[in-house]
Amino acid sequence: MDHRVVSLALAASFTTALALMAVAITAAPAAAQGTTAPLVAREGWAVMPTPHSFPVLVGRLEEAVKANKMGLVTAASASDGAKAQGFTIPGNRVVGVFRNDFARRMLAASVPAGIEAPIRFYLTENADGTATLSYRKPSAVFGPYLEGAAPDLKAVATELDAIFDQIAKAAAQR
Repeated sequence: MDHRVVSLALAASFTTALALMAVAITAAPAAAQGTTAPLVAREGWAVMPTPHSFPVLVGRLEEAVKANKMGLVTAASASDGAKAQGFTIPGNRVVGVFRNDFARRMLAASVPAGIEAPIRFYLTENADGTATLSYRKPSAVFGPYLEGAAPDLKAVATELDAIFDQIAKAAAQR
């Protein structure tokens, strides 16, 4: 096939993909606005309203992760993405936290549980300017994998519960 034909086909596919993304992006802000009600605790979750502004809580969480010798593995922010497209939504960030020694132990105990790492903290901005820190407890995250796993998976989850609690408390405290 002539390379010019292939190039034209790729350009047409790319243009179609861009058009579909533009439609999705345009429709997303209305859906993303949702409610500004603060998060409430759910089974297996820890939810900590804080006196801190959203940017301050982001910084405090990063410091607490480092102080507890864990790694900040991932970070995604819906509010930063919206801002880049000209929209303003309340602060919203998901931060994945883990450490390699826990990863090795987790995988030795249960390969399927590996999809759950890193475990995430969720930071949300409240209508009053404060922010909430929440996360699913590691024992709740790994709970569905315990059956059929080596016993160390439960030990990993228990150890991580304590570390995530320390991180959250350090980030949320006054």
